[in-house]
Amino acid sequence: MIGAAQSRRRIRLLIWKEFLQLRRDPLLVRLLFIMPILQLVLFGYVVAADVKHLSTAVVDLDRTSTSQALTAHFTGSDYFTVTQYPAETGVQQLMDTGRIAIAIVIPEGTQAALDRGEAAPIGVLVDGSDSQVASVGSGYAAQVIARYNAERVANAGVVLAAPGIDARVRVMFNPTLAAVNTMIPGLVAAIVMISIMVVMGQAVVKERERGTLEQMFVTPIKPVEYLIGKVTPYALLATAQLLLVAGVGVFWFKVPFAGQVSVVAAGLGLFMLTAIGMGLLISLVSHTRQQAQQMMMLLLLPSFVLSGFIFPLDSMPAAIQPLSWFIPLTWAIQILRGAFIKGSGFEALALQFWVLGGFAVVIFGAAIAATRRRLAE
Repeated sequence: MIGAAQSRRRIRLLIWKEFLQLRRDPLLVRLLFIMPILQLVLFGYVVAADVKHLSTAVVDLDRTSTSQALTAHFTGSDYFTVTQYPAETGVQQLMDTGRIAIAIVIPEGTQAALDRGEAAPIGVLVDGSDSQVASVGSGYAAQVIARYNAERVANAGVVLAAPGIDARVRVMFNPTLAAVNTMIPGLVAAIVMISIMVVMGQAVVKERERGTLEQMFVTPIKPVEYLIGKVTPYALLATAQLLLVAGVGVFWFKVPFAGQVSVVAAGLGLFMLTAIGMGLLISLVSHTRQQAQQMMMLLLLPSFVLSGFIFPLDSMPAAIQPLSWFIPLTWAIQILRGAFIKGSGFEALALQFWVLGGFAVVIFGAAIAATRRRLAE
């Protein structure tokens, strides 16, 4: 009992020490809370990028030569890659799990309506959780249908305008295609990564430069106590930032939240462990704060570019896309966008949680082991 009480007291003192050090650097504390607001303003709205090879599903309920020809126009386009031919009831599941970004529904009786000289509506379902992909994809789908309709009319020898295929586009999850609705959830994850890595990346190396780390080694503090005392203040600071960013996104930018708080909390918890682990590893291997800053830039730049945060993954070359699988921010963004916009639960996001959980175990576990070994030397 006495030992446990002393351990808790040492942890409280370590936490208090970290907060005192932050208090002595008021500019850093102000920047940590001003930076999210600036990022929200700068990245709140993003210009859509060109998107190709969208994962597409075709629901052919007509099963005629017309529906086959229309499907061929989509498969022959560089902007669509038809990967699924599900029943109409299977579209929702495919879109929930992110296996398709767009679905073309050809209703029964399409060819018969065209033969009678009537308009034939074609359904285009677009995943609006990524507004850039949804905006570009729906426009390209309408162009493909219009081009097929023009060819059909020309082949029939019709000179005057005649009823044809009528594309009915319906965007799921984000009907307004507001870019801010997809940017804010991704920005939450990005801010977690930036803030934690910036502070944690210099936590140990700063003490090494000041000579206080060696003084810490001669105290009765245990490695576990040091880790808890070192990590807790910054985890609390990151949580405060998250609440600030989420509050601004929901109440200022009016970003809808259709999911469950538990899904968001679990995803961010795993991602925070990953970011803390990366920050600790950087701080342990760096000898100066300048080295730590360079290493952080080395990790942050590819994370932002290849994770789908700024540029859609579908717009990247096929050879580069697999690199995004090895970036934790990729999976965190997918969880947050799925929870915020789609309302996806743990079942639909199971793959993302498993991968992000694997990153958290490996990276945070490696950071703990490296810190304990460093303190034991």
